[in-house]
Amino acid sequence: MKILFATGNPSKAKRFSAGLAKHGIEVISLKDIDVKVDVVEDGANRIENALIKARAYAQATGMPTIGMDDNLYLVGVPEDKQPGMFVRRIDGEHEATDQELIEHYIGIVKEYGTNGKLDALWKYGMALINNGKEYTFTWEKGDLWMVDKPADKINPGYPLNSIQKNKTLDKYFVDMTEEDKEKVKQNEDYVVDFIVNSLKDSEEE
Repeated sequence: MKILFATGNPSKAKRFSAGLAKHGIEVISLKDIDVKVDVVEDGANRIENALIKARAYAQATGMPTIGMDDNLYLVGVPEDKQPGMFVRRIDGEHEATDQELIEHYIGIVKEYGTNGKLDALWKYGMALINNGKEYTFTWEKGDLWMVDKPADKINPGYPLNSIQKNKTLDKYFVDMTEEDKEKVKQNEDYVVDFIVNSLKDSEEE
């Protein structure tokens, strides 16, 4: 079986590929299909946005489809300053450049952090649609700090990797090797199980 991950980011599409392959499920991304849909992610939360993406591409392709959205949560920071779904919209209006983003979050760490560090976590929402049935799932991942001193380099498009550190290795995300990533890789079998079980349920009469 093939399932469409409604993302143009190949890294995100590969995130659960190995686990799903063990169940005979192949993950493809938007780059693998010749279908373009204008999707406005105007949901009130990560699940709503995941559903918006999944519904749009499930309808356009007729394929089993996954939509996913993530929110950034900064521990101890007031709600009105939480990035949430709008990590790049630092003033509520325009999309910030990579450098503006780095400077903005460094300012938050300096204001609310301790010893140049601020606990952070990513909150994920996933929606799966198949045969007209909808399934949703949420989870969180931490083990990271935002810090007030940036690394020497920037990953274009992923600027926060320059001011996020993995707690276990005390190392900037931008500096982590593939070996480092394997060392601290968190088991996400529960997400694979959600996808597999949802597909099975959606195939039943």
